Amino acid sequence: MLTVLIQMSLIIACGSLWNLIAPSHSSSQTHRRTLTDLVFYILLPALVLDVIWRAPLNQSSLQISFLATMGIAAGMIAIWLVLRVVKASKKQTGTLLLAASFPNSTYLGLPVLDQVIGAHTRSTVLQYDLFACTPILLSFGMLIAHFYGDSHAEVHPLRELVKVPPLWAVVIGITLNSMGIQQPDIVHSGLATLSGGVVPLMLIVLGMSIRWHSLRLQYLKLLLPVVLISLVIVPFVVLNMSYIIDFNSNKTIIVTLIAAMPTMVFGIVICERYSLDSQLYAAAVTLTTITSLITLPLWFDYL
Repeated sequence: MLTVLIQMSLIIACGSLWNLIAPSHSSSQTHRRTLTDLVFYILLPALVLDVIWRAPLNQSSLQISFLATMGIAAGMIAIWLVLRVVKASKKQTGTLLLAASFPNSTYLGLPVLDQVIGAHTRSTVLQYDLFACTPILLSFGMLIAHFYGDSHAEVHPLRELVKVPPLWAVVIGITLNSMGIQQPDIVHSGLATLSGGVVPLMLIVLGMSIRWHSLRLQYLKLLLPVVLISLVIVPFVVLNMSYIIDFNSNKTIIVTLIAAMPTMVFGIVICERYSLDSQLYAAAVTLTTITSLITLPLWFDYL
């Protein structure tokens, strides 16, 4: 695990370095947006369709969704209890509720588990994210952001869900899977070729999304609970809930490691859209990502 994380860190570092050396004719933010759109609208849907179409969809899919939901709920409840003691502004409260609850399951969890455990983890990772995390973020998460933020933008969760290409890929993949339609080799080859770009580009985008300047001493008392909750408490809850529902032991390792991933990068977009404290959220992404280089190997060895 540690060797893989070091390799991943080098690719992430390339993304961070690109922020400094990007050609002057366009900003690094423009490059990040372009790569994000490429992954989000083309490459990731191809990967999702390829995996979900061929994956065994059964009771374990419902269990994965349930465990992911329990992880999100545990994160929100834990940070809510902390914020009853630690003083935070209304914007910061909404920001921390998102930061402590949603793991970076796809942009970091997918490449890490793919390399550490194997390509067979892709189905579990994508189901964890797309059957629970992303729909909850774009519905309940957006309602939280709207309530705590200053933005007057209207909230249309269903409309936002319709705009997510990977979710469309999930629907198509489940439909073809349930109808028993076999995936032609030529289609699999094409989707696999597109999928090959997902992992390196997601890691580069992650590096470009890390904002080192957002780490400020004044945020420390707010960020430390987020680190503890997202990297320790949430995976602990998911692990024990897996035991309670008698979940498959091999997949228990996978879902626990997904739950132990750092804060989801996509939440920055939600914070900016609804005028939450995006600097605080960026700091949470940065600090949890750095700390996960220590906690993830510990979780892996324990499991």
